[in-house]
Amino acid sequence: MPTILGVRQLGLLPYESTWHAMQRFTDARDALTPDELWLLQHTPVFTQGQAGKAEHLLNPGDIPVVKADRGGQVTYHGPGQLVVYLLLDVRRLGFGVRELVSRIELSLIELLASYGITALAKADAPGVYVDGAKIASLGLRIRNGRCFHGLALNVDMDLEPFRRINPCGYAGMAITQLADHVTRPIELSEVSKRLREQLVKHLGYAQQKTLTGGIA
Repeated sequence: MPTILGVRQLGLLPYESTWHAMQRFTDARDALTPDELWLLQHTPVFTQGQAGKAEHLLNPGDIPVVKADRGGQVTYHGPGQLVVYLLLDVRRLGFGVRELVSRIELSLIELLASYGITALAKADAPGVYVDGAKIASLGLRIRNGRCFHGLALNVDMDLEPFRRINPCGYAGMAITQLADHVTRPIELSEVSKRLREQLVKHLGYAQQKTLTGGIA
């Protein structure tokens, strides 16, 4: 069982180059490769999961659409949304897929609770919800017992692009963000710090280590 989780804070990055870096990391790792979290924001993009249906893209306009190899349907990424990619050896951790998803959801729920927000998960629709509106989405890919892709938490962003799609394949799904449920300014860096602490705890690592440098 690994005890240290490496964490990279990567700033604002385009989606496709980050996705391909995740693929390369996952393909190159071996039984001794440490697990990593990548925390970042993306420039505006719609991403379609492997089972994504074209009818859920209503009016993408000038925002690019990328067909990715994660699970789930269509979602939006943009500045002000915290994206966390989980590059984990799931087999080594000893988790099933459902348990992994539940641990990620619990990390998000406790992060939101630290801001006084009551959130919950839904068994039939992965993600985290506040008063019935989706605040965080999940989409993972597991290859040879190792996972990549991860979660997206709406922090303080322009939510308009979500109206151009059926988020996660659900027509009319309400979308919300952390900033709409608090009365003080929200710093994405502070949200990032709190969320990585929750993920370290709920994924069972003893500690985290900040990693420097970019991604290949």
